[in-house]
Parts: sequence; C-alpha cells; structure tokens
Amino acid sequence: MNTTWARLSRRILPAVLAATVLAGCGGSGNSPVAKGTSSSAAPAAPSTAASASAPPPPSASPTPTPTGDADPALKPFYGQQIAWSSCPADPAQKDVDLSAFQCGTAHVPLDYANPGADTIDLALMRKPAIHQDQRLGSLFLNPGGPGGSGLDLLTNAATSSFGNLNNRYDLIGFDPRGVGKSTAVHCLDDSARDRLDAQNHAGPTSVKDLGAACEARSGKLLPFVGTVNAARDLDVLRGAVGDQKLNYLGFSYGTYLGTFYANQFPDRTGRLVLDGAMDPSVSNLDSSIAQMVGFESVFEHFAADCVKQSDCPLGSDASTAAKKAADFLDGLEAHPLTSATSGRTLTQALGWTGTMDMLYGDAKSWGYLRIGLSNAMKAHSPDALIEFADDYNSRDQQGHYSNQADANQAINCADDGSTPPTDDQIQQALQQLHTKAPYLTNHMNADDVRAAMDCADWPVHGSTPPQVLKATGSAPILVVGSTGDDATPYAWAQHLASSLADATLLTRDGDGHTGYDKSSCIKSDVDAFLIDGTMPAAGTHCATNPPANES
Repeated sequence: MNTTWARLSRRILPAVLAATVLAGCGGSGNSPVAKGTSSSAAPAAPSTAASASAPPPPSASPTPTPTGDADPALKPFYGQQIAWSSCPADPAQKDVDLSAFQCGTAHVPLDYANPGADTIDLALMRKPAIHQDQRLGSLFLNPGGPGGSGLDLLTNAATSSFGNLNNRYDLIGFDPRGVGKSTAVHCLDDSARDRLDAQNHAGPTSVKDLGAACEARSGKLLPFVGTVNAARDLDVLRGAVGDQKLNYLGFSYGTYLGTFYANQFPDRTGRLVLDGAMDPSVSNLDSSIAQMVGFESVFEHFAADCVKQSDCPLGSDASTAAKKAADFLDGLEAHPLTSATSGRTLTQALGWTGTMDMLYGDAKSWGYLRIGLSNAMKAHSPDALIEFADDYNSRDQQGHYSNQADANQAINCADDGSTPPTDDQIQQALQQLHTKAPYLTNHMNADDVRAAMDCADWPVHGSTPPQVLKATGSAPILVVGSTGDDATPYAWAQHLASSLADATLLTRDGDGHTGYDKSSCIKSDVDAFLIDGTMPAAGTHCATNPPANES
C-alpha cells in the first residue's frame, strides 16, 4: 500500500516510542555531511556515561536573521544551476513510470551561520508543466511528517491528485534536509527498527537510547535539521529554479514548514496553501494531547460506522463497538497474534499503529480497517493490520525502512525549544489522556507519555519555542482545515489563519487528515487559488466527498 501524504504528523507517535538496548545500530563510518563534494569526518560517538562535569548537549542551530541572496556568501547557492536529468529507477517503486519526471540535486549550507564550510545535498524531482506556453512557474510540494518524502509524493500523486496544477506549473517534490534521498539522518538498522516498532511500552531511557544511536550515525547533522534551516533551504531552491516568488502546497507538517518560510521571507511569498494546518504556538505537550483526543473521536466515528456494515466484527451496538475494538487491540499485549504466512507477530503496539494509520483516511480506509480487524478478531490472521502498521512505519515488503521515523524524531527534537515537562506535568498529561481519550490511551503509562512528548534526553537541544507567527508583509495565504482532522485539529487551522497577517481559512466538514484529497470542493478552491489567484470567500465550508459506492 502506498501512502501519498506522510502518516507521521509532527508529534503523534501511536506506537509509543520505545527502546531499551538498541543492538545492531552501529555507526556508518562516515558522516553524510560533505565539505564541497567530499566526505567529512565521522561524527563523534555518544558518551557512555553522564558526569557532573559533562557539557550540555549542543543546541540546534537557530540561524541568524535570513538575508537570502543579498548575502554574498549565499549567492553561489542561490545562483546554482540544477542539472535536471532522467530519474534513476527506484526499486521501491517498480510500477511507477518515471519517464515524465526529471531529477536533480541542489547544494545548501549545513550551517547558514557559516555557509563557506560544510554543505549538504537536497534531492529534487520535477514534472514539467504540460502547457509550457502557459507556465506559471514552479509549485513546491511537501507531504508532511516531518520525514515525508516529497519525491514519493510527486511520483504517487502527480497525475492522480495534481494533474490540473501540472497543466500550468512545474511540480517540484523535494526531500528536506535529513530526509530520504537528501543528506539524511540515519539511526537504526532494519532489525533494530523492527524491535522498536513492535515494543508495547517505552523504557525510561527510550529517547536517550535512540538519540545515542542517531548521534553515532548522524551526529554532525542533528543540530541542523530543524525547520528554520529547512525554510532557508526552500528559499535557496526557489532561487535555484529561477522563481522570484515561492508557490507552495504543504500538507500537515508541510504547513509548519510553509508558515516558517512565510515568516522568514514574507516578501518572497507567492501563492501558499497550508492544508491540515499546524499551529506553531501550541506546545508539544498540548499538541500531543490534542492529537490523541482527535484520533479518539475518529476512532469512535469509525466504530459507529462499522456496526452499520454487515461484515463488522464489533457487533451491532454502536455504544459498545469502540470498546470492543480497543479491548481487542489492548489484549494483544498478553495475546499477540503470529502470522501463518510471514511468521511476524502482531503486538499491541503494531495493532494500534495499523489502526491509527487507517484513521488518517476516509471511508475507504475505514473499510480496510474493518476488514483488518475482522481478519484478526475472527480468523486470528494479523496480516492486514501488520501491513497497515508497515504503511505507517514506512517498512517495505522486503523489511527495509525508509528513514522517515528517524528523520521525524530528529527534526521534532531539533525544533523543540519548549521547556521539558516535569514529572507532575507528565502525570497530569497522562490523566488527561486517560480521561479524554480512554480507548486509545488506556494502555499507556508515564514512560510512554514522556517518550512521545519529551526531547530532554535527545543529544541536541531544540531552539524553536512555541510562538505565534504572523508573516507580516506576506502575500495572501490559504489555510485549509478539516473539522474532524485527527492529526491536526481544526482549532489549529482556525488559530493559524487568524494569527497570520494575511490569511483566509477554507474549511472541510468531515473526518480524516487534510482536505485536498477528500473533497472535490476543497480541491477546486485550492486549484483556483494556485492557478488564478482567486481566494475563496472567508467562511467557505466544503463537504467531504461521499464514499465511492454512493452517488
């Protein structure tokens, strides 16, 4: 199963981050960071013991006030020529015809405060505008995450979702710093990631152990993968493709990146759309709680819909259906299911991860989840739920992982400038979760909550505190929010649209994450804005598309 929009939202970790001793995740030998085009020295190995005299972890780089191409030291980056060429075959996408796409690489500073030192690579993919005589420029796409691959988004959705936009725009997918085919963060090998994702509970040193693995393999990169630097990269890419203004369509975390871009470079904003909007003023603790409450609501809606279907394994009573599903998934801790075909085991963590993967979607995804739960509950076959969990975790059929989860943690913690929660705050958060999202969080303990919300033990201290961003002086920005969005609650879109100096909120009424892929009305309004500059009227609401089997 291919995902289009990245399943990982900025903080949510439904298979709660868990690790004890991460065997099999040794260093890679060399840092992926390059000095010019040559390899740099390997990062330092993590310390094995803390001491009173040990220095604090380095802080993520909070680059100086952006100057862009006005800075003589950055002119070579803005002026670089991207050598577009045919894209190499991708074994992970054997069925994708890449003949219409072009690939290239851009170079950006590792540290914008010292642009003459190390550089890193950014991987790009372009699908040229169909009607070149009517071309409007480039449209940059970001699927979310952080950690989602813009290259994958483009190949999966260029025709099915963005065909109308491609008539007038060169569509450009890019892997941000730390992600995918760009200079990437690497922490765990496949076997270590398998063990991590299957663990039901976090240990007290979960983040510290994962951080040590990341530091051993990508230590030089970790301080520089935050969103502030990624926004600087985006402006370099804008200049490198020859656009005076940035046109951008971002989903989920992609809205966070787009908001930071608009705030740093308001005079260079063209037409920006932020769908599934994140609110940068919300703390990690509060955002994690809000997301779990959102998923709880959609889980209940799924269960209520399930009992209306003849193949529902949850009975016919909507008042008990959600509890039956939650009890089964929680019961996998004591009674996991082993696949007769693959030999893999469906643990509680993988069961919940697979379930939540399907909760991101629409009625079609709910149908898949209904079948997966039925197979597991009635036939004791875990294969479908394992496949859904693999989809979320970016694990392919050969057992290989993308670096999405590694990048997600690294970027989140590089951004996390909030004060680490105290033990009392963790306990209060746990109580809130048990009260407001009992089905999804009944199995969670304080260590699970801390691992999902706290970067205090990460080897790099974040530099971006929760803050209201206004992007004063930007061009008009279109913010899209969905009333039943579980990963990025509607209230975030409302607050972001009201906080930005010049923004309009477009609303989809319905469940599921993001609106563009779930409503022809949203898609039409977004396309009209990006192509013609026509902003929908303030207060516009759109309906969700009916299920495919309905008129």
